[in-house]
Amino acid sequence: MLSCDICGETVTSEPDMKSHLLIVHMENEVICPFCKLSGCDQPLYDCPMCGLICTNYHILQEHVDLHLEESSFAQGMDRVQCSGDLELAHQLQQEEDRKRRSEESRQEMEEFQKLQRQYGLDNSGGYKQQQLRNMETEVNRGRMHPSEFHRRKADMMESLAMGIDDGKTKTSGIMEALYRYYQNAATDVRRVWLSAVVDHFHSSFGDKGWGCGYRNFQMLLSSLLQNDAYDDCLKGMSVPCIPKIQSMIEDAWKEGFDPQGASQLNNRLQGTKAWIGACEVYTLLTSLRIKCRIVDFHKSTGPLGTHPRLFEWILSYYSSEREGSPKVMCTSKPPIYLQHQGHSRTVVGIEERKNRTLCLLIFDPGCPSQDMQKLLKQDLEASSLKQLRKFVGNLKHKQYQIVAVEGVLSSEETAARRQDSQIFTAEKIP
Repeated sequence: MLSCDICGETVTSEPDMKSHLLIVHMENEVICPFCKLSGCDQPLYDCPMCGLICTNYHILQEHVDLHLEESSFAQGMDRVQCSGDLELAHQLQQEEDRKRRSEESRQEMEEFQKLQRQYGLDNSGGYKQQQLRNMETEVNRGRMHPSEFHRRKADMMESLAMGIDDGKTKTSGIMEALYRYYQNAATDVRRVWLSAVVDHFHSSFGDKGWGCGYRNFQMLLSSLLQNDAYDDCLKGMSVPCIPKIQSMIEDAWKEGFDPQGASQLNNRLQGTKAWIGACEVYTLLTSLRIKCRIVDFHKSTGPLGTHPRLFEWILSYYSSEREGSPKVMCTSKPPIYLQHQGHSRTVVGIEERKNRTLCLLIFDPGCPSQDMQKLLKQDLEASSLKQLRKFVGNLKHKQYQIVAVEGVLSSEETAARRQDSQIFTAEKIP
């Protein structure tokens, strides 16, 4: 038996030993990485992490410890990086939230300012300031002579000082003209009821765009001033100018009427272009001891968003004085204040047509004097009444409110209504 000096392998013959040496040791000669000799007895230790060969176990241990420390450091860096990423994400989210809140605040402010402008609460002045600005614009555009500007300004200042409307936007005599027309023409009308005499007032340079409520109040008051039944309430009064009406409403608030409405308008109307509606008209009339009621037609009562119940109510209001059945009934009833979103008008009568449909007769403060004066012609034509006539299909706003005058209040009734107005409620139909 022969034994290999290198690996101790035993074979039975020399040829076998030669084959062993050639095959095993010559082709797979192991060379020590440190001494470069084959068959070196130096113990070798592989690093399990990077494959580095060490000849000393303690050195290998230190080497592996370095690997572990490096790994721990890398993990720590990863945690730091992760923490930094989270902080950055948080900062980005905060910045996005801040921008969103800023944009929302900007939009809210724009909407608020838009509403302020729309309802005349933007501190841009009131009737006087708007009148002067618009007249100056007319002069600058060559549509008004400077002398005309100064004349109108002087007239305006006098009107404001006296608190009386200057009558420049008033048209009188229309109700009498309507009576003549219905007596002699209107063959398609079965019967018509007309309110008591009323003058038409339209908007001017000073209140264009916001004065409809005031102009309708002037129309209503012009009728009451010509009705003897209201002499005690309105003794010595003339149709007031718009700033005077604003002052009168403020006085009513000071007396304790409608505190909620006063609060919504900051307890101030003078010097503003604030709109007024049915509540303010009711408040002012009640403070003057005029008995009236607000009726709220708060939703449609007919097909396609129409309000037939509104027409029926107005017919009942005017026809309650009916005696006999003449075609034209000139009642003693005052006109009706009619309010809807964004505008108000004055109802001065109602037609019952041959086909039994109803048609309101309405004065619109947006209609200028030159158009209203066409109704004063002796040979009034049906086409001229088109601007007054409103059929059921013409009134399709979501909601309508009316203020209807019903007489005079005693002092006790006025005080009771002032107390009731602390929580304002309107009669609702339906």
